[in-house]
Amino acid sequence: MVRFPQSPVLSIHGLIKDVGPLSSLDGKMLRVVSGVSLIAERGQVTALLGANGAGKTTTLECAQGLQKRNDGSISLLGQDPAAAGADLRSRVGVMLQDGGLPPSARPLPLLRHIAGLYAHPWPMEDLVGRLGIDTFSRTSVRRLSGGQKQRLALAAALIGRPEVLFLDEPSAGLDPQSRQLVFDLIAELRDSGMGIILTTHLMDDAQRLADYVYIIDGGRNVAEGTVQELLQRSPAAAQGEHVRTLVFEAPAGLDLAAVLPDDVDVSESRAGSYTVTGALTPRHLSALAQWWEAKGVMPASLSLQARSLEDVFLDISGKDIR
Repeated sequence: MVRFPQSPVLSIHGLIKDVGPLSSLDGKMLRVVSGVSLIAERGQVTALLGANGAGKTTTLECAQGLQKRNDGSISLLGQDPAAAGADLRSRVGVMLQDGGLPPSARPLPLLRHIAGLYAHPWPMEDLVGRLGIDTFSRTSVRRLSGGQKQRLALAAALIGRPEVLFLDEPSAGLDPQSRQLVFDLIAELRDSGMGIILTTHLMDDAQRLADYVYIIDGGRNVAEGTVQELLQRSPAAAQGEHVRTLVFEAPAGLDLAAVLPDDVDVSESRAGSYTVTGALTPRHLSALAQWWEAKGVMPASLSLQARSLEDVFLDISGKDIR
């Protein structure tokens, strides 16, 4: 069993961040982070999830020393990022969603330049080969596809062999093959002892990659736990029952109230598209099938799936667009 140092790579306690003033008249500030706390361990992928405007990007920019906080404490590899110097920055890798790469640069000279800033960089040939950068090495950054830019940005974040890695939407724009390649590399880095902090809007990515998840909303922690712990948040799941969702397409306006018990939620999200959620059992499915037969209904499509991290996130953060 691999053992890593016990101290976390990142510890945030009671983070407060205000921006503004909102106007020159009243001088009032807007509080965008209101007491967020989290811990990211070595050898783990820690995911920070939140809707647009929830405060996750601001939280991580404070953690990286890119923004000054108003209150609270942050320890990044044992140092305060707001006051730390080049020594700390050399131990931290940051991959931004927009890459932050110079548009006129070409991949190999850019990576060679970044590698020259570190005492013991990752061998460039290995990193270039692992991420398939050699296939577009002669193309300037401005002409790269979104997925190619993401792979180059990941290489730039990793070439200094960081102890902690911040990833912002790492799979954005990636085709399925590149996505799998990046996921395999993330898993390898985690297993080697690197602490990885991930932000993403893709709940499937978070569910697949994360060892521990924090959900923030309105600048505050609202839920945390392993993926499995979060999936157990519904009353039925807390009692050991498996929550599942049944989705089917059928004629519009069906009244299923008499078919399924009250503890099973039934909705018609649009005309003819039905969602049934709860601790579904074969008895429920049998009753529904018998009702379809009696009414002469044959669903055009049918799918049954377990409760997902996206379901939990929507339960907590709501379904309104931010």
